[in-house]
Amino acid sequence: MWCPYDHEPHAKPSTALFWRSAEEVGDVLAVPPEPYEADWEGYVPEPCLLAPEQITEYPNGLDLGAEVRQLLGDWSRRQAAEVGVDSSYADYPQEFYDSELADAPGWKVGGWPPWGRADPYRRFCAVCDAQMVPLLTIASFEWDGGTRGWAPYEDQAAAFAAGQVAGQNPAQPTAVEVGSTDNLQLYVCPASPEHPHTGLIQ
Repeated sequence: MWCPYDHEPHAKPSTALFWRSAEEVGDVLAVPPEPYEADWEGYVPEPCLLAPEQITEYPNGLDLGAEVRQLLGDWSRRQAAEVGVDSSYADYPQEFYDSELADAPGWKVGGWPPWGRADPYRRFCAVCDAQMVPLLTIASFEWDGGTRGWAPYEDQAAAFAAGQVAGQNPAQPTAVEVGSTDNLQLYVCPASPEHPHTGLIQ
C-alpha cells in the first residue's frame, strides 16, 4: 500500500508492506476504494486488467563487469553467432543488450533493477545488514521508445502508433506516474520479511 502524497526526505509516496497468505484474503472488493484526496492524479491507479507473465531478463549493463561489457560491445561476435540481430545496432551493439535483453521495463515483481538515472546503489538492511533484494518495481511506463521490444505482442501495433490520445497510452495502463516518469523500487531483506523494507526512486 502507499500514501498518495509525497513524503520527505525523498519526495516519494510512503509505502507499507503486508505479508498474507492466500487463505487469509477474504472477499475481493468489486470496486477498489479511492483516497479522499491525493497530491496528484498520477498517484491513484486506474483500474485495469492485470495479466502477469514470466519473462527472462538480464542484468543492467551497469551491473556487469568491464570484461563482460566489452564482450557485449563486440558486434563481430554477434555476427559470428548468426543470431539474426537487427543490423541497425551494428554501430551501437551495447544498445541492443540494453534495449532488448537487460532489465525489463514496467511493473514487475523481483527482477533486475533498471539503473540509469543513478549508478548501481546497493541497499542494506537496517536490522541485519544483509544486502536487500528488489521486491517490486512500480513504473510510470511499461515501455518507451528505447524499449518497445518489451511491449506485449497484442499491444505492439498500438505501441508504435503515432499520435496517442491522452490517457489512452497502452504503455501506461495504470496511469500511475512516479516522480518525473521514473520508477519506484521497493527492496526487502532476504533474511526476514519482518525487517523494514526500503524504497528508491530513479
